[in-house]
Amino acid sequence: MTAVLSITFPIFVLIAAGYVAFRRNVLQPDHARGLGAFVLNFALPALIVRALAGRPASEIFNAPYLAAYGGASLVVFALVFGVARYARGRGLTESAMQALGATASNSGFVGYPVAALVLGQIAGVALSLNMMFENFILIPLALALGEAGKGEARGLAENLRATLLRLARNPLILAIVAGSAISLSGAALPTPLGRAIDMLANASAAVALFAIGGALVGLSAEGLAADVALVVAGKLILHPLAVFAALALAPPFDPELRKAALVFSSVPMITVFPLLAGAYGQERMAAAALLSATAAAFFTISAMLYFVQG
Repeated sequence: MTAVLSITFPIFVLIAAGYVAFRRNVLQPDHARGLGAFVLNFALPALIVRALAGRPASEIFNAPYLAAYGGASLVVFALVFGVARYARGRGLTESAMQALGATASNSGFVGYPVAALVLGQIAGVALSLNMMFENFILIPLALALGEAGKGEARGLAENLRATLLRLARNPLILAIVAGSAISLSGAALPTPLGRAIDMLANASAAVALFAIGGALVGLSAEGLAADVALVVAGKLILHPLAVFAALALAPPFDPELRKAALVFSSVPMITVFPLLAGAYGQERMAAAALLSATAAAFFTISAMLYFVQG
């Protein structure tokens, strides 16, 4: 599948460029943290605002699709979280980040281009629906659990209050609120502001992948293999199977949109997964998982395309 490779190969190129830059000391470890902070605080929020504000509210809500894709994703989130937390003894934060990696598809940079190749314009609708679910439910859920994990030793009430306060200041949550408000209002962003947001949003993938390359320098697999295997298996095996099962149980809706859901579920996790996890000290596990899943996704995406086109 040359088309699939043409989409995933640039990801490896940018990760490799970042790795070489940090390995050769062209950039220092502090620079990686700065790049990650830029993506999390500016570029990724801009991407979320653009994705939500650029779509009418009616287009980003399709109840059967959201119930099937979102419900299946939450089931896998709970399963991976449970295995990490109770079978492997990981903390609340670590378990939440592993569950996020197993369910948050790279909808924008891999899922959409692949789906558009075989399904056409319906891929844009599926992208909007996935962005809505991921930004309104999945990412806030993982962040809330991650923040709660910071205060596991505190009392429930104090922990809840601290978690809510941190979430209220989180740039990603603020971006979701802003993008949703613009979408619901039907207003358009002023052109100069829209262009500035576009510039920031367009930088998110390249800068994130470059920073991830830096995170791989000196990476040791010791103690990470089982965690990485759980995340990758969850994302590339459990997630597509769960979405397939949910679609079989869902009421009938657009067959092409059902195919799009399967394609989106078969792609690796979001590019910024290591940066989101890095806020909780899990960047190395997440970087290794992203690299492994992106490589393996060539086979899962190819198999899914064969299935939906069959």
